[in-house]
Amino acid sequence: MSAEGNEGANNQEYTAPVIEIDTYEPSEMTDRVGRVSISKTDLGTLTMLGLSILAGVFISLGAQLSILVTHTATSSYGLNQLIGGVAFTLAMILIVITGAELFAGNPLVAMSFMARKITGRALVRNLIIVLTGNFIGALTVVLWIYNSEQWMVNNYLLGAKIVLTANDKVNTSFGAAFARGVIGNALICLGVWLCYCGRSNMDKILALLWPTSCLIACGFEHCVVNMWLIPMGLILKGHRAILATAETVHGGKLDLSNLTFFKGFLIDNLCPVVLGNLFGCIVLVAGAYWFVFLRLSRNDKGVV
Repeated sequence: MSAEGNEGANNQEYTAPVIEIDTYEPSEMTDRVGRVSISKTDLGTLTMLGLSILAGVFISLGAQLSILVTHTATSSYGLNQLIGGVAFTLAMILIVITGAELFAGNPLVAMSFMARKITGRALVRNLIIVLTGNFIGALTVVLWIYNSEQWMVNNYLLGAKIVLTANDKVNTSFGAAFARGVIGNALICLGVWLCYCGRSNMDKILALLWPTSCLIACGFEHCVVNMWLIPMGLILKGHRAILATAETVHGGKLDLSNLTFFKGFLIDNLCPVVLGNLFGCIVLVAGAYWFVFLRLSRNDKGVV
C-alpha cells in the first residue's frame, strides 16, 4: 500500500458503537409488547403447556413464601401485609426472567388481537392452554408442600394460616371477588408492562416489586395463587391439630362448610376471580394502551 493510502486510512475516524442504556419510551414499549404477544401465540402446544406449568409452580412457591413470612404476625397489619407482598414478588421475578407463561399476564396478547395481528382463535388457544398449565403446576406444588410437612411449622400455625386464608377467599361474595380480581390482575399486568421498558434484569426486578407487592398487601385476587392456596386449605382442613390451632387464632368455632372443591373453590372463588383477572388485563391494561397507541393505523398521522 502506498504512503498516501496509509495516511488516508489513519485519518479515518473511528465510530464507537452506540449502547442504549435509557429505558424505552411508552410507545416503544407498546411495540415490544406486540411483538412478544405474537411470539407467545406462535408457541407449540407442548412448549406453551410446559412453560405454563412452570409459572404455576413459581406462583405457588411465591404464595407459600408470602404466607410463611407473615403467619406469626399479630400486629402492624399493613406493614406485615407489605412484607408478604415483597416476598411474593419472587414469583413474578422467576416468571418474567425465565420466560414462563402466566395466565394473569397473558391477556396482554389481546392487544395484538385488537390491532388485528393475531386471530381470536389464537388468543383463546393461548388463554386456555396457559390456564390449564398454571392449574397443573399449582396442584403439583400442593402435593410437594403437603409431603414436605412444612405445614407443621411453628406448632401447625403455618397450616392454620393457610386454612384461614383459604376459607376467607371462598366466603367472599361474587362481586367482591370479581372486583378484587380486576384490580389484582391489572397490577400484575402493569408490572409486566413496566418490564418492557427496562433493558436489564435489575430493571425488571425493580419494575415488578411495587405492583406485585400491592396485589398481596391489599388483598386483591390472583386466580393462580388461589389454584394453590385453596386446594392446600382443602387438604389441611381435615387435620385435627391444624383445625384446633385455626380455631384458637380465629377466637372461636370455625365454619368451614363452604371450603369445598366444587362450590367453594371453583364456583364461588375461581369463576369470579378468573373473570375479573381477564377484565382487568384485557380492558384496563391491554385495551387502554391499545386505545392510546395502536388504534390508529401506521399510515394515519393524525392525532385523535
